[in-house]
Amino acid sequence: MITQFGLAFFGLTAVWLSMGHSLRGRRWAPIVGLCGQPFWAAHAISANAWGIGLTCAAFTLVYIRGAWVQWRPAR
Repeated sequence: MITQFGLAFFGLTAVWLSMGHSLRGRRWAPIVGLCGQPFWAAHAISANAWGIGLTCAAFTLVYIRGAWVQWRPAR
């Protein structure tokens, strides 16, 4: 139950922030998404679902890239 709440809360919040008009919200979207990744990993392990595990790893890399792009100093 807590895992499902974490999946929904962090995933939907990250998408909501990324699609908004606020630059500040878009900046925080990948950080919020990363906060949800432990819930995805826990679900993948408990369900013995390697496909979800691989997808979780891919999303983690995408969120890390997003955080890098949003938070690195401007050139």
